[in-house]
Amino acid sequence: MTARPENTAAAFKAYDIRGRVPEDLNAGMARRIGHAFVATRNARTVLIGHDMRLESPELSEALAHGLTEAGADVIDIGLCGTEEVYFGTVHHETDGGIMITASHNPKGWNGMKLVGRGSEPISGDSGLHTIRDAVVDPESRPPTGAAPGRYTRNTDKSAYIASLLEAIDRSRLRPLKIVANPGNGAAGPVLDALEPELPFEWITIQGEPDGNFPHGVPNPLLPEMRSITSEAVRKHGADFGVAWDGDFDRCFLFDEQGRFIEGYYIVGLLAAQLLEHHPGEKIIHDPRLTWNTITMTREAGGTPIQNKTGHAFMKERMRAENALYGGEMSAHHYFRDFAYCDSGMLPWLLVAERLSASNAPLSSLVDERIATFPCSGEINFTVNDVGGTIERILAVYRDGADAAPAIDYTDGVSVEFADWRFNLRGSNTEPVLRLNVETRGDPAMLHTLTENLSQLIRESSQ
Repeated sequence: MTARPENTAAAFKAYDIRGRVPEDLNAGMARRIGHAFVATRNARTVLIGHDMRLESPELSEALAHGLTEAGADVIDIGLCGTEEVYFGTVHHETDGGIMITASHNPKGWNGMKLVGRGSEPISGDSGLHTIRDAVVDPESRPPTGAAPGRYTRNTDKSAYIASLLEAIDRSRLRPLKIVANPGNGAAGPVLDALEPELPFEWITIQGEPDGNFPHGVPNPLLPEMRSITSEAVRKHGADFGVAWDGDFDRCFLFDEQGRFIEGYYIVGLLAAQLLEHHPGEKIIHDPRLTWNTITMTREAGGTPIQNKTGHAFMKERMRAENALYGGEMSAHHYFRDFAYCDSGMLPWLLVAERLSASNAPLSSLVDERIATFPCSGEINFTVNDVGGTIERILAVYRDGADAAPAIDYTDGVSVEFADWRFNLRGSNTEPVLRLNVETRGDPAMLHTLTENLSQLIRESSQ
């Protein structure tokens, strides 16, 4: 099946490519993306990799064909996680990198994440739309006259594994017991490579990459996908658990009680930990939930900076500010020493180092923060009119409040009162409105306000 031009264009999102296979994305389109990437980026060498989805190898082969046909040399690192493409692009000093993945999307979807030299993100504002226009242009033709590029297969992970190990002080590690759940995604081979280098006792579940997703699509943000990790932590008496999404650019932590820890609280934990060794540095955070991150960053001597949600936007701001670290409540964590890119391996390694050094359980490191700034977690609503619903909700709290709230439009709208705040933002890909609420130490108030807002959203969207 050939992807229709309108479907192809729609697959190009704000900061990546994502669509159904083969309706929106197929081998023919992948080949054309290769042509367009070389033509618009003047790329002579490109590193590519792919996740475990069933269609990914075919898309990767077609992409490599398009790139080499256009004259670029290709280094193919095969089955991998997105961060391995980020690392490899820098390590091999290529002109760009392309990861074939749909991350946590349902089965039958796939996509691509594109970066330039130095793993600098390529978003709609920095070249992705130009590539899109070249791909869908009916007058576009494959390049002629260029000498074909060379194709090299290189699946050696040793340099990448070494970079992960260099990020922590292994002399401080103690033999923690860790439940690891790749969810049949791409993280399993990396864990296999790390295991002999670390003193941990591993309980690995769903470790084999399998694009059939026999236990469901790996997305631990979904409550129904958390129970197997939580139960394994309790069953084995583990020190903590960690689960990943399919391309493992995000990791999700569970404390020793098997309790899922919201990514929001991990951002503050990592910011404070990194600032211990780099005082005075800048920390980038998203606007959905902020108070805990701001407080912990300032207490550790850092400067918090708010930025729009999304990996391309976060990375661009990280580079502009030369920030030490950036974190999103959705469990994306960005590190200056990792080419300002996000990693799903570095966060849990740093937490393991922290637990080893403090000899304290993970719960003790987050309980006080959860009590001080309780949050709702992200709640999703399907609505007919995202923008109109936001405006109607905003009018209620802006015009009906005794004290005028602070209003911020960094991403969606954030409304902040003295003792509580909320953020509403629309999805980039579907008619969904996302709500996050937090208070200053009042769980009962949090529950009431969240219920009130939820009811208003449901009424306003009818």
